[in-house]
Amino acid sequence: MVWIPGGTFRMGSDHHYVEEAPAHRVTVDGFFVDRTPVTNHQFRKFVNATGYVTFAEMKPDAKDYPGALPHMLKAGSLVFTPPKHPVDLVDWSQWWNFKFGADWRHPYGPRSSIGGLDDHPVVHIAFRDAEAYAMWAGKELPTEAEWEFAARGGLEDAEFAWGNEFTPGSKHMANTWQGKFPHQNLAIDGYKRTSPVTAFPPNGYGIYDMIGNVWEWTTDWWSMRHEADPLKPCCTPENPRGGPEAASYDPCQPQIRIPRKVLKGGSHLCAPNYCRRYRPAARHAEPIDTSTSHVGFRCVSRERRMS
Repeated sequence: MVWIPGGTFRMGSDHHYVEEAPAHRVTVDGFFVDRTPVTNHQFRKFVNATGYVTFAEMKPDAKDYPGALPHMLKAGSLVFTPPKHPVDLVDWSQWWNFKFGADWRHPYGPRSSIGGLDDHPVVHIAFRDAEAYAMWAGKELPTEAEWEFAARGGLEDAEFAWGNEFTPGSKHMANTWQGKFPHQNLAIDGYKRTSPVTAFPPNGYGIYDMIGNVWEWTTDWWSMRHEADPLKPCCTPENPRGGPEAASYDPCQPQIRIPRKVLKGGSHLCAPNYCRRYRPAARHAEPIDTSTSHVGFRCVSRERRMS
């Protein structure tokens, strides 16, 4: 792990997606953060030691998904499946496919494997899976503020984790998408999917892969703006006082009451023509019951005595 000294910084951005605003001052205490995202090798050690079964490996409970077709209630996860031609970028179902048998051991479906990918980030990790690993490792998951502070690497107002130029000297600094998403992947950076966690340069704190490769879980409940008032619009009979968890529900799916957490960092699927979230300030909502082929995590420790 890498020690991150505490400090005050400007969190968020007023220049990109609305959910990143408003930029505001935040203070964090010092903490340790994993040098890289948790890898397949590390997660395998956890599973071998505990017998843990991830969310993607379990059959969904019908009561949690009213209206779901019975034949879809099988163990599986969302896998990025590129179309062969341009599609409507509003319709994410054009490139995300729920595959039965997809999980951390089988990242692209039941016939795939993680052979040769020990040093790649583990994927198909739901929030509870990340929490379980962190508890086993004697660590925790980061808050959104801790994650963003670490990602900036000491460059408070820089656009990216390494400065203000996306590809300085034409050098790719993170595993992102080159070409027209989602059908054209030029892989100029050398990778079409995930990459080894130290394949790209570390930031100013010596931390790898804070940008690109895989999205990473944080503990914060999702809100549409940093200063959103979660109480007024989200009070329900089930949760009459509302609160951050209630405010995180997806308003487009009112029948499915699954709260959402904040993801940070972007992934290898972030592209200039679609998801320009390869920046420390960027954030994304993810239901806690969801796992995909581009979401992983890393841990923190707030114990100063660690070495």
